[in-house]
Amino acid sequence: MSASSAFHSTFVHGVTNQQRRAGRNVTGHGSHGNVYPIGAGRRPSAAPAAVQGLSAVTSVSRKQPPLRLTRRGRFVFFGVPLILLAALILSFSGFLNAPAKAADSADQLSLTPTVSVTVQPGESLWAIAGSVAPERDPRDVVADIVQLNNLDAARVMPGQQLFVPSK
Repeated sequence: MSASSAFHSTFVHGVTNQQRRAGRNVTGHGSHGNVYPIGAGRRPSAAPAAVQGLSAVTSVSRKQPPLRLTRRGRFVFFGVPLILLAALILSFSGFLNAPAKAADSADQLSLTPTVSVTVQPGESLWAIAGSVAPERDPRDVVADIVQLNNLDAARVMPGQQLFVPSK
């Protein structure tokens, strides 16, 4: 017997003897090593089959906990739609409260009687309003002058021509 076959035979018999002591079923002895039946070495599970089936049912029938929203989640869930709704309502209210038109046709327009005035050095709109319409409030007359002449501010320059309402 060669040294390698003697080693192999000793090794195989040593392994099979250890497995027999451990209580495993060993069927084959030969030069091809140990041959085990299918399922050998498997230990039966500790839980009976009825308990395993019950645990499978309970894992399926468990209810998930209710959804919990964080502060940011509540803002996204409630706040963003409310902001969009408010923007939509405000845009429609702008259409409904549009400013009135001056007139539908040229027949309904009336002319404002005006006087042309040349601004003198040292004169202001307040002084012009007081001299042209002393019976009216000067603030209203100054506002009318600014509107009629498309002025940016209530400043005037000497020599400037202004239209001033006469009534």
